[in-house]
Amino acid sequence: MPDSNTLLEVRDLTKFFDTPKGKLHAVDGVSFKLERGKTLGIVGESGCGKSTTGRTILKLIEPTSGQIIFNGEDITNYSVRHMRRFRTQMQMIFQDPFSSLDPRQSIMQLISEPIREHKICTTSAEIAKRTLSLMDTVGLARRFLNSYPHELDGGRRQRIGIARALAVNPQLIVCDEPVSALDVSIQAQILNLLRQLQRDIGLTYVFITHDLSVVRYFSDDVAVMYLGQMVEKASSDNLFANPVHPYTKALLSAIPLPIVGKDKPVRKLITGEVTSPVNLPDRCRFFSRCDMCLEKCSSACNPTLAEIEPKHFVACHLIDKEKKDVQ
Repeated sequence: MPDSNTLLEVRDLTKFFDTPKGKLHAVDGVSFKLERGKTLGIVGESGCGKSTTGRTILKLIEPTSGQIIFNGEDITNYSVRHMRRFRTQMQMIFQDPFSSLDPRQSIMQLISEPIREHKICTTSAEIAKRTLSLMDTVGLARRFLNSYPHELDGGRRQRIGIARALAVNPQLIVCDEPVSALDVSIQAQILNLLRQLQRDIGLTYVFITHDLSVVRYFSDDVAVMYLGQMVEKASSDNLFANPVHPYTKALLSAIPLPIVGKDKPVRKLITGEVTSPVNLPDRCRFFSRCDMCLEKCSSACNPTLAEIEPKHFVACHLIDKEKKDVQ
């Protein structure tokens, strides 16, 4: 029987792309659950599969295999027509607020478009009222109603994207690096807005970013991805206080700290070449860059996520070694 508190469950989600050299493993065996009103942060370096995971969850990209269960319903094999009724429940905020908006439409047209498309309101007066209400909600001054995207700065454009996502009253929003293209001060405004909306209307977020400082502030749980796989997943506080996977430790070591002089901590640098995501062998994908790798890392099967403590999952052969050492 499905858990009523779980809004989204992903089981062994896989997305491969065919290339002239073979299959590119963009997303490979990703699994997680997301409770209502919570935020899951997904972090990792460029090319790790974060954005593809988000788009596949919303079926903007069709998965190769696995299951996507939304609100207790398996939507994995639903057609475009069948998915239409879920579009009001699942929305996305894109990374680049300018390229995601039609430059030929005014702000009024952009925000009202999903309202008209999904028949949230029927009359012109209701649509206009709803549009103005959304502008107030996201902090966009009404004087910009007849402006166009190129006339606004990045922060205001992103507020339009948020308003468009909110227009259909969704339950889940996938935020694909929504503040990476913005100045630091504007980033804080957008993050505070998203958190306030979550508190006010109970939104659930999948928050994709490469900025660990942002994800620590914004997320309840954090999943670390490397070459298409989740290598560690835990609560935000636990992950930052007790990172286990060598890749997670290296990522956290890269966070800038306001410390200079002899007290400045030594950074854990990642060396070596990134393994090609095409035709990946069945072994640890981080072994060529890991300074803690064992002999089995290059020969044994690729490690899978294992629970090392309540709600803390790690995929690493070092965990097996540590268990044997303790015994």
